[in-house]
Amino acid sequence: MSAAVLPHPLAKEIVKKLKAKKLTLAVAESITGGALAAAITDVPGSSLVFLGGIISYSDTAKTKFLAIPKRILTKHTAVSETVAIAMAQSVRAQFGSDFAIATTGVAGPGKAYDQKAGTVWLAIASKKSTFSVQLALSGDRAAIRHATVESALATFARILLS
Repeated sequence: MSAAVLPHPLAKEIVKKLKAKKLTLAVAESITGGALAAAITDVPGSSLVFLGGIISYSDTAKTKFLAIPKRILTKHTAVSETVAIAMAQSVRAQFGSDFAIATTGVAGPGKAYDQKAGTVWLAIASKKSTFSVQLALSGDRAAIRHATVESALATFARILLS
C-alpha cells in the first residue's frame, strides 16, 4: 500500500485560482526535471487548467523542442535570464496557454556554464508580459531543485493572485 501524495498548498491555490479565472498553464523545465509539473498535477482537477510541459534538460532539447536558437544558448548559456524568458514564451505559445513558467539553473555538484550551483532563473510568461527573477540558492542538489519548485510556485502565485 502506497502513501497518499498530499498536494502542495501553493499548487492547490494556483489550480483553484486558474479554474476560477478560466485560465491555463504550461511549464518548461530544465533544472527541476519535471518536479514543477508533478507538484501541479498532484492537485485533483489540475487537468482542467494544466495543459502540459516540456522538460528540456539539455541544450539540444531546448533548441529542438522549445525553438531556442543555438546562438542564444551559446551567447547567454542555458542558465540565463534570456534563455529562461525564451523557454517560458515558447512553451506558452506551443501549448496555447494563458501562462507559462520556466525553470533553468545549476543544481550541482560541480560547475556548469561557469556558474556555481544554486544559480537559478525563473520566468513567467503571459500573453501580455514576461517576468523573470534570478535566485541564488544553497544546499545540495535535491535542496536546490526543491527550492526552485517552491520559488516558482510562490512567484507564480503572487502574480496570479495580484
